Amino acid sequence: MRSFLIGFLVALVLTAAGVYAYFRFGFAPVATQAPSMPFESSLAHLALHARITKDGIRQSPLPPDEPNLLAGAHIYRDHCAVCHGLAGLPETAIAAGMFPRPPQFFAGQGVTDDPPGETYWKAANGIRLTGMPGFIKSLTGTQLWQVSLLLANADKLPANVRAAVGQLPAR
Repeated sequence: MRSFLIGFLVALVLTAAGVYAYFRFGFAPVATQAPSMPFESSLAHLALHARITKDGIRQSPLPPDEPNLLAGAHIYRDHCAVCHGLAGLPETAIAAGMFPRPPQFFAGQGVTDDPPGETYWKAANGIRLTGMPGFIKSLTGTQLWQVSLLLANADKLPANVRAAVGQLPAR
């Protein structure tokens, strides 16, 4: 039993030393164009979904009606489109240079299958090491819900809301 414990401790120390060396000597991919680290995507998604589950997915206090969806379209254009794109336009240079690449919500990679509460959590809190900022300090709760409802209903938007999402942001 004693030799097993010694072997276990040696293996643990060698593993920790190997992980340290991987990062310390520059083997870890840190550039946005570098490939992912082993298990990076799996572990990141596992942690993100565990945290969202722990915090609980809330129900929207707002209905997904036309005024809220239209307000969400304006918020999306002004704050989200630079990374997540606009309907009918190519990916921006900012989005093309990010890792991981931000989903282009109006180009086939929407979040209509995500509950609005999950999108609200991501927009409010951001996602570490992805470039996704948290907007909790710059947008109101109502604004966060409006953009979350917009994205949850992106596949069934009224024509005027679809048109608003396709317009370029006012500068």
